[in-house]
Amino acid sequence: MATVTVPVRGVDVAYTRVGHGPPLVLVHGAGADGRMWEPQTAALSDEFTVVSWDEPGAGRSSDLPPDFTLAGFARSLAAVIEDVALGPAHVAGLSWGGTVALELYRHHPELVRTLILVDTYAGWKGSLPPEEVEARVEGVRRMLAAAPEEFDPTLPGLFAGDPPTAFLPLLDAMARDVRPTTMGAQLLLMAETDQRDLLPEIAVPTLLVWGERDARSPLGVARAFRDAIAGARLVVLPGVGHMSNLEAPEAFARAVRGFLHGLRPL
Repeated sequence: MATVTVPVRGVDVAYTRVGHGPPLVLVHGAGADGRMWEPQTAALSDEFTVVSWDEPGAGRSSDLPPDFTLAGFARSLAAVIEDVALGPAHVAGLSWGGTVALELYRHHPELVRTLILVDTYAGWKGSLPPEEVEARVEGVRRMLAAAPEEFDPTLPGLFAGDPPTAFLPLLDAMARDVRPTTMGAQLLLMAETDQRDLLPEIAVPTLLVWGERDARSPLGVARAFRDAIAGARLVVLPGVGHMSNLEAPEAFARAVRGFLHGLRPL
């Protein structure tokens, strides 16, 4: 697995790539990094060039610059796809990563072959009731106000039950590496983002993958995406929560592979 770093306006953005074939770019959620996609990298690299980035401020990438915007994340992701140099990519994003993927499509639709939106939001403002957004923002502010030794990046409602035992070491490792500044920026950007205007403009094949028991982005959000995006296909994973790629990795990979197999050749 090759690790590459691409400079984007003074920020070094790291990504890994493995496999051969059309590019499949995986965009992680808040409080995580590219390692969250380890099961999908293993499962799908037989047919695809699987690319997992560490967004600015996460993993092996540089710290987040002050006042970094959602468009800045999208610009950085565009630079990764351009650096891979295999043409338009299948872009999959979970939660915050889906919001970044949508913003990539807003600014660089020519780089997106398909969208795979997983347990995500059109921004919190665009997908959740105002009172829920307000409660989440208050929770973020409390998290960021904690003493460094008490900082806990774990968000409520990530799994339908207990986290999968097999992935506990991975989850613990990612949690230890979370930078509070990054997580605060991610979540506060989510709170102020409303991408509902973009959804009817999406003109690439779109797959929605949702956990049936997702408490953070409930199925009603998925149905709103399906209704707004022409031709979008919704796959619901039974008994699964927000981190559906880790709770049901085999079913997740089948959904993605089946969707991509069903596409017409470019």
